[in-house]
Amino acid sequence: MTQSAQFWDKAAPKYAKSPIADQNAYEYTLGRTRSYLKPTDHVLELGCGTGSTAILLAPHVDRISAYDLSPGMLQIAQEKTVKAEIKNLTFTASGDVPTDGTFDVVMGYSLFHLVPDMEARFAQIHALLPEGGYFISKTACLGEPAKGFVGRLKALMIRVAIPVMQWLGKAPYVRSFSAKQLQDAIIGAGFEIVESGHHPAGPPPSHYVVARKC
Repeated sequence: MTQSAQFWDKAAPKYAKSPIADQNAYEYTLGRTRSYLKPTDHVLELGCGTGSTAILLAPHVDRISAYDLSPGMLQIAQEKTVKAEIKNLTFTASGDVPTDGTFDVVMGYSLFHLVPDMEARFAQIHALLPEGGYFISKTACLGEPAKGFVGRLKALMIRVAIPVMQWLGKAPYVRSFSAKQLQDAIIGAGFEIVESGHHPAGPPPSHYVVARKC
């Protein structure tokens, strides 16, 4: 088991009980995502965590294949799926983008700032999708310039705290980039941006992107 998987296994019980930081922003982006889905879609979710988003979206599609590197997270996700009586949702313990399969939509939420190979994953996702297929993500942009004194102070505190928490084993790998750098990487992989925005605004903002394979 990788060090990242061990970290998230340990964090899983607390993570599952933690409230969503900004419920309004979550509901908004969930609704926007739902608007791009069709009842016939096969959806792939990368970094599904404890399955909350997949469970809410599963009734709107044909099926969802959800991946996460943490068996501990997936155990909780399986239990929640059974309780919710969701039948079209399956889980796979993997931190990689699958190399085969037929998917209409690929999703990744709160994931890509946690991996060192974001650009390579975008290229792999592009290869999985048919022309016109959607890639939908929401990613924390720790390199996005903050506005106002309070915002800049909060952003500075986060940047200082992360290395300390990592040294203590209380935080995973985290990559810093701006929303523009994120979008440039998505476009560079062969996508066109359909919709984007900060939801929530942060700092740091979580940048929501809907991209379509050209």
